[in-house]
Amino acid sequence: MDEAIAEWTRDVSRVAVLTGAGISTDSGIPDYRGPDGVWTRDPAAADVFAYPRFMSDPQVRTRFWRRYLDHSAWHAEPNAGHRALADLERSGRAVRILTQNIDGLHQKAGSSPRKVLELHGNMHEVVCTGCRTRTPSATVLSRVAAGEADPRCPDCGAILKLGVVMFGEHLNPATISAAEQVARACHLMLAVGSSLQVEPAASLCAVAVEAGARLVIVNRDPTPYDALAAGLVREPIGAVLPRITAALAGSASRAAG
Repeated sequence: MDEAIAEWTRDVSRVAVLTGAGISTDSGIPDYRGPDGVWTRDPAAADVFAYPRFMSDPQVRTRFWRRYLDHSAWHAEPNAGHRALADLERSGRAVRILTQNIDGLHQKAGSSPRKVLELHGNMHEVVCTGCRTRTPSATVLSRVAAGEADPRCPDCGAILKLGVVMFGEHLNPATISAAEQVARACHLMLAVGSSLQVEPAASLCAVAVEAGARLVIVNRDPTPYDALAAGLVREPIGAVLPRITAALAGSASRAAG
């Protein structure tokens, strides 16, 4: 594996990292589609993430807020994978993180917020679907905990939702455009802990490869983009990602010297 890592990281100065739910499982946040994933164990749980149903059915909204009231992500801490990426940035390597995750753990680990593109939004803000006012999630969740099953905007009375992209919603055009620019400019694309089944985020792998980058996929299970990859890693993310980033950081130090 060390020889393969040395080959993948050779002549690399710009790195893009696409991260999915798998990088956060070591922080106690379950993934979605894995063998023990949230939607694998309870397929009906995905219904609360469908935007049309969320907007039309008060019972779906009640289930959604109840689910997030005690979500494990509120108390999660960054793990070795998150810290490895933050350390890579501190080494001086040009690195950008394109994350499908909504938990904010990359920033909590020390990655610069401006270098993290949250493709699917984040769970730490609530947005009003009417006036678009944004509020800290803790403020709205305290209302849910006090008994409001379906909290509404205090300014305009419209439906509130987490600041995340639900099924049936489009990604922010500016965010996905910026992510595509990063993918086209990188020399190495690391896809870490993602099933690569959710588009258009997964297609960033193809964008990078078509622009001449190496693609290395670090994921427990096969993905639809495996055939494009220069390397496939099935080892635990917390064990192998620090080795990859250490190799990249080491080459950055040698280049600076």
